[in-house]
Parts: sequence; C-alpha cells; structure tokens
Amino acid sequence: MTFLTRFCVLALAAVLWIPLAATAAPQGWTALLEPAQLANILAATPEVRILQVTGDYEEGHIPGAISAPYAQFRGPRENPGAVSSIETLTTIVQSLGLNADTPVVVVHGGSNAADFGAAARVYWTLKSLGIKDLALLNGGFNAWSSANLPVSTQTHRVAASSFQPQWSDQYRVRTEEVEELVMQKSARLLDARTPDFYEGSTSSTGMPGTIKGASNLSFNTLFEGSRVKPVTQISEILAAQSQPSAALTVSFCNTGHLAAINWFILSELQKVPNTKLYAESMTEWSMTSRPMDNQPNRLRHYWRMTTDWFGSLLGA
Repeated sequence: MTFLTRFCVLALAAVLWIPLAATAAPQGWTALLEPAQLANILAATPEVRILQVTGDYEEGHIPGAISAPYAQFRGPRENPGAVSSIETLTTIVQSLGLNADTPVVVVHGGSNAADFGAAARVYWTLKSLGIKDLALLNGGFNAWSSANLPVSTQTHRVAASSFQPQWSDQYRVRTEEVEELVMQKSARLLDARTPDFYEGSTSSTGMPGTIKGASNLSFNTLFEGSRVKPVTQISEILAAQSQPSAALTVSFCNTGHLAAINWFILSELQKVPNTKLYAESMTEWSMTSRPMDNQPNRLRHYWRMTTDWFGSLLGA
C-alpha cells in the first residue's frame, strides 16, 4: 500500500469516526439519573440540556436549566393526551435549542410520583421526535436541592435551533390499532391508573371502566415517594403480574400522563421489548362505544356523579 493510499484510508476513517464520536452519550449517561450522577455529567459535559417541565422555575432550578412548561407538550382540553402536530412540536424543540444529538435531561418538580409522569411524557415525545440521548432525574428538582447541589434563580436562555424532527410511531399505538389488538387479544394492555379507576368506581375524563382485556399496573406501586423504586423491586412487581406476556405491551391511563410513567419504566429501564404508549388513552377510547371492562351500569354511574357533586359542595 502506497503512502497516498494509506493517507486516504486514514482520512476516510477519520471522517467516518467524527460523527460517531460527536453523537456518543456523555460518560455515565443512563435513562434514569440520580442527582449526583447528573452533577458529575454536567461538570464534564456542560452542553447537556436541562429542561424543567414542572415546578416553580423562578423559585429555583438546576443551573443552566431551561423552563419548558409541560402544558406546551399537551393536546387540546377535550383530549389532553393527543399528540400535537409535527409543526407545533418542531416549533417547541427548535425554541429549546434542541437537535437530534443534544443530550437532554427532563426534570420535574419532584412533588410526587404523578409529577414524574410529566417528565416521562416529555421524554417519550422527544424520543419519538428522534432525539437520541434522553434521561430523567430520579426524584426531580426536589431530590437535586435536597442533595445540597447548586441551585439557580437566573433565567437561562439558548439560541433556537433549525432541527427538523420527523415523528416516529415506534413507541406509540393509535386508537384504531388498539381496537384491532383488543379484538385479536394479541397485546398485553396495562392500565397505569390506580385501582379505583381501573375497577370503574372512579372516573375523570371519559367513562368509568377500562379497556376490555386490560390488567392493572398502578403507577404508584413502582415508586417510593417521588422516586422510582430500585430495578430489582420493579422486576419482582412485574413478575407478579397475572397477565401473560405478549409480543406487544401497551400502556394507557386517562390522558397518556400516568401511562408514560409505566412506558418509561418498562421500555427504558426494564427493557421490555416492543412497549408502546397509547397517548390518547381512556379519554379517546370511551368517546364512542368501544369494548370495555368494569363499567358500572348507567344508573349507578350517574348516582355516583351526583353524590360526588353534593360531597364537593359540602366539602366532604
């Protein structure tokens, strides 16, 4: 091999290697980070983007974090779980200065387990838009501040990007697909809501009850306070699930908020293959007479609504 040939080979290898190195996740990166882990990553990789989606940003946040209110990632009032148009989502990610290879940590306030759902839903959205390196902070901002790590009240802004994301349905099922899955009994359907919603004794958006054939994996069984339980404990909880395994696992709730928690834990932490989120969830499912389980009869349903209304008037 001549010198010129060797030079060309090495030059080509260098060109091919550069983008691979540039898109590698920061050292120590995992889908769920502890505050100390994140602090170490930020010290070594300051270009990591921190998005705070819930909590009082002005009262305090991780230094360098950007305010990215959860509400902007949600659908309309009549169907909050609906996925926004690609045009709307593009505007959002560009305003946050994101690109496909920007390492992003999504942070919630840390008030409770349900608060984690906001961060998980944003994580799912960004992953569906093609952002490669994503993480959540276990315990949220409260865990960060409780660890006596630096806190800032200074508003941080970044330049907009020109990122043109492409939406992928790799992690999503739509209503018509769920209808087919229910008919064929070919998926593991997991209701992420608490048992009172699953059993039909309580409802908020949509009619009471659950999707036909679904089992219950309440999101709060996977938490200790506002922190995700250790992986070994979660594995034991999942092993105790009575519903048999299937080629496809679908997580749902009322509006795709709590279901995003279960999706994240199953897909990103437990590595359960082919786990997807039904974003529109029960709100859309119960808009028409689709197959459901645990539905109370109509008289019982309206009686409960009436008693709940009177209870609210009396402060009960």
